[in-house]
Amino acid sequence: MSKLSKKQKLAAEKIEPGKLYTLDEASSLVKEITFTKFNASVDIDIRLGVDPRKANQMVRGVVTLPHGTGKEVRVLALCTPDKEAEAQAAGADHVGLDEYIDKIKGGWTDIDVIITMPSVMGKIGALGRVLGPRGLMPNPKSGTVTNEIGNAVREVKAGKIDFKVDKSGIIHTSVGKVSFTPEQIKENAREFINTIIRLKPTSAKGTYLKSIHISSTMSAGIKIDPKSVDL
Repeated sequence: MSKLSKKQKLAAEKIEPGKLYTLDEASSLVKEITFTKFNASVDIDIRLGVDPRKANQMVRGVVTLPHGTGKEVRVLALCTPDKEAEAQAAGADHVGLDEYIDKIKGGWTDIDVIITMPSVMGKIGALGRVLGPRGLMPNPKSGTVTNEIGNAVREVKAGKIDFKVDKSGIIHTSVGKVSFTPEQIKENAREFINTIIRLKPTSAKGTYLKSIHISSTMSAGIKIDPKSVDL
């Protein structure tokens, strides 16, 4: 087992074993235990009391974080020519259709989100093998298949993210950067957690929010008391 560095030891000493922190406390503490030389992401992991194998207990949705993710999101708009100007004006990084479909077939996936239209999904369906494993396949439920191309691009650029519980019953996402203020981290995390709460399946029994941890890239996790998150 590798030894902890001096900074890692200092970080570990700041977290009290077994303690449940309030969201307020965790939002400040996560900045104090981060010693990376780059602007690390602030991540949140929520373990839910659901069985994702059952369709009526699948938890997925979208949320727009009040302060964005702090990450520059690269957006590809796959749309018809009449929508290209709208997508470009909204800030899409790449706009087009057939030429980008060919690029993706060739292995190009240097993007974070693809937004498209219902009328061209027939062409995009063939890209499932490339896009599916990378989480890039457009989906009406996440708002990435729409005729309102401009609005969809603006929302994604502003911090809209989609999420889905994994097979272990955990939802993981980034809610900002360590350069954010504690208040910004708290407000982003609270919005995300409360969105999860509102999506509780009626068929889910027992404790819904089993655990919540917040961490930064390469830092230890801080356990949050679910009761400290107010709707």
